[in-house]
Amino acid sequence: MARIVGVDIPDNKRGEVALTYVYGIGRSRARYILEQAGVSVDQKVAEWDDDQFAAIRKVISESFKVEGELRSENQLNIKRLMDIGCYRGIRHRIGLPVRGQSTKNNARTRKGKKKTVANKKKATK
Repeated sequence: MARIVGVDIPDNKRGEVALTYVYGIGRSRARYILEQAGVSVDQKVAEWDDDQFAAIRKVISESFKVEGELRSENQLNIKRLMDIGCYRGIRHRIGLPVRGQSTKNNARTRKGKKKTVANKKKATK
């Protein structure tokens, strides 16, 4: 295992895939980082030498917010929305979908496990 930005990335995977283990780096960004660092996209992490690791770390630190810095920025953005009381902030606060999805039938990911509400018994005549 190699460490980049505080994350262990697997040695047995290609560099492009291994870099995606870092929060904030996807496939296209990983490809860009390797291109800027001058490392082959097809090369496995185990084949990288110290110079290549240093180049990759340098490109990541100069160009992108990743891991803790990015997570804290996202949390601050959500907190700001909640503090100003806008629609999106209120949806975050009460745990409902933020981006306009319907909540009548779906939205179980945000709403959590079903809470059954007892039916009112109909009065018999």
